[in-house]
Amino acid sequence: MGLPKRLTEMQMRFAEHLVYGGPDGPVTKTEAAVLAGYSKDRARVEGSELTNPKQNPLVVQYIGNLKEEKLKKYEVTYDGHIAELGKIRERALKKGAWSAAVNAETNRGKAAGLYIDRKIIKTGKIEDLSEQELEAKMKQILDDYSQIIDVTPNKITK
Repeated sequence: MGLPKRLTEMQMRFAEHLVYGGPDGPVTKTEAAVLAGYSKDRARVEGSELTNPKQNPLVVQYIGNLKEEKLKKYEVTYDGHIAELGKIRERALKKGAWSAAVNAETNRGKAAGLYIDRKIIKTGKIEDLSEQELEAKMKQILDDYSQIIDVTPNKITK
């Protein structure tokens, strides 16, 4: 019999429902088959067969193309992201939503690399350190971060 040279309407609808979902959101292969018009009794089998590259390579290829198209449509690029945040800021300013406008502008700055968020994660408990270990640790912190903090270390006395 050989493989078909083109997709049927039902196969195309199946692929589209599988990739884009149904009226209520994402769907399973079985649900996509039913929405495409296949028999409810055979929908599970049809869904499995239609996504088998050996049995239906054209359907599988079409599904792949639709997924690629969907990814490109919703792709996030630097330029698009910055522009979209700018639009959001402008709309927020027009409505007088100052907080939303500030948030949009802050997020544009973060995306552009104007803000640096630093976090230091420490393990262990400070209570477990001896006095000498604690002083050494504090001195190390001051030495490591002396460029960004303005603290003159003082010797701790009792």
